[in-house]
Amino acid sequence: MILLALDTALNACSVALVEDGQVLARQSEPMVRGHQERLASMVQEVMAEAGLAFFALDRVAVTVGPGSFTGLRVGMAFAKGLALALDRPCIGIGSLQALAASVSPEGLVAAVIDGRRGQLYVQAFIDGHPVMAPDALSAEVAAARLGELWQGGPVTLVGPGASALAGIFAQAVVMELAAADPVAIAQQASIAPIVPPKPLYLRAPDAKLPGGITPPDLDL
Repeated sequence: MILLALDTALNACSVALVEDGQVLARQSEPMVRGHQERLASMVQEVMAEAGLAFFALDRVAVTVGPGSFTGLRVGMAFAKGLALALDRPCIGIGSLQALAASVSPEGLVAAVIDGRRGQLYVQAFIDGHPVMAPDALSAEVAAARLGELWQGGPVTLVGPGASALAGIFAQAVVMELAAADPVAIAQQASIAPIVPPKPLYLRAPDAKLPGGITPPDLDL
């Protein structure tokens, strides 16, 4: 299976091309803005590096959040458009799941993103298996939740908000990745059910329509 994975949900624009677990090509560039301008050319560069035509793809994968509202919609729109043009499945992978899959799955792994407004986006895994759904929590509640889930053994905190929970476990490994490894996204998508991606929002967007109305949550 040849799979193209994209990520624009956090502070990087990343692309990976993977065939049956083997990395054919990959690129990742840190950025807070500008994903829309860079993504298409990055995908073209990765495909050219691997020497493959787009019709060689079997699946397209993309992160669906939580993360930047604008960023994740850029990635999802591109991924869904490409998959539609190629008549290939498009699969969504959660940003927290992807972050956790970017590190060793041994023990308790907590993926953490700074959601601002005093909130952290958190999801915990034990030995690679999710033990809680993605959630938006205060640092205090997140710490208590992880403390309840810990069964002893190694602890890894990963993601752009990981340092906010660094004081919970004295022995924790803290990895402040700006974004997930796109290869990990591809690996997760290779075993995921084929379900059309939908954006995962854990809070309402900051942007408002005239009159302070929150925009509707529209599918792409």
